[in-house]
Amino acid sequence: MIRFIHAADAHIDSPLKGLEAHDGAPIDVLRGATRRAFENLIQLAIDEKIDFLVIAGDLYDSDWKDYSTGLFFRGQLARLRDKGIPVYLIAGNHDAASVISKKLSLPDNVHIFSTRAAESIEVTGHPVVIHGRGFPNRAVPENIVLDYPTAAPNKFNLGILHTSLIGRSGHDTYAPCSENDLRQKGYGYWALGHIHQPEVISQDPWIVYSGNCQGRDARETGPRGCRLVTVNDSLVVEKAEWCDLDVVRWQVLEIDLAGVTEESEALSRVAKSMSKAVSDAEGRLVAARIVFTGATPLHGSLHRETHRWRAELLGRAQDQGEESIWIEKIKIFTSPVYDLAQLAERDALTKIVLETLEEARIEPGNLPDDIKEMLEILPPEVRSDVESDWEESQRATAIEDVRAIILDALGTKGGQAL
Repeated sequence: MIRFIHAADAHIDSPLKGLEAHDGAPIDVLRGATRRAFENLIQLAIDEKIDFLVIAGDLYDSDWKDYSTGLFFRGQLARLRDKGIPVYLIAGNHDAASVISKKLSLPDNVHIFSTRAAESIEVTGHPVVIHGRGFPNRAVPENIVLDYPTAAPNKFNLGILHTSLIGRSGHDTYAPCSENDLRQKGYGYWALGHIHQPEVISQDPWIVYSGNCQGRDARETGPRGCRLVTVNDSLVVEKAEWCDLDVVRWQVLEIDLAGVTEESEALSRVAKSMSKAVSDAEGRLVAARIVFTGATPLHGSLHRETHRWRAELLGRAQDQGEESIWIEKIKIFTSPVYDLAQLAERDALTKIVLETLEEARIEPGNLPDDIKEMLEILPPEVRSDVESDWEESQRATAIEDVRAIILDALGTKGGQAL
């Protein structure tokens, strides 16, 4: 029997930009999460007494700020060396030879695959051949699988590849290839990296994205970790068990407020959702994005009194226990319950305001003239950042926020709904 771990996309010391803008953010915990998750990986390998560890690229996030990142990584691999566990790894797009300028020699239990051509290595003491090739440059647009050899006979063949495959939505194209390209090699297991969402593409043969070791933002929700793979004496994969590694669990908590009229009920629903997230995280810090949805009379209040609502939600987070849950952001996608046509008939001024709000809707691809004028006076590097941030969805959200506040003011009088 052979047992190995397949991991990828550790992104050690990922910068997690923008945390300073979040008041009360557990910055030290979040910034140290990628290191702690990698430590969990190494400890798992030691506890399970695996035969070898495979890492499918993107150990780092970019060039090291200093040598502390490399020394941390080296120290962890030395722990495996002391236990007689070899490590086989490839460079991905974030730690390609053209990206990482600083170098440190690694312990002698580590093999880094060539970036020039596919390379095959036999695992000492086991009937295993590992095939792999790293990224020489950040961008690898060609199908490098074509360079991989066919399976060695009478061996368990394992391929390591950093790839977006073909047709993976939401990801840039890196070393694109098809499932059929992988199948034709005749390997028993393909250890893939680059896509952060864990996924078993196929079990015949096994084609697996282990996902990243630690989620880094609200787009990377749910458990993050690695695969513990068992190969039987017939050189067939018996199982590829999922193992959690993350220390911070990102979650999007969607709170449906449809028909909710009382603030106390809304907060009660939030508290229940938080409690479940904390329970599911099993002791990990939950980094939560709260998303309100549904048609509710609270729509205007949510937009108009954002600071008070945030304070209330922070209070409910405190009730879950110290350092149990942190609220990263609150998104409001509720809708009003008042009748706009009825409001427009109330008086001439109200009708004019509603018509003006409707005209203020931003057409896709068009920025308001006043925003264009402001952008023109900004330095090019700043302007490009602002333009990229002012996405269509964000423009629409900003306009709807303004509409909600104004409509709430029109639809209420003295705190009572008209």
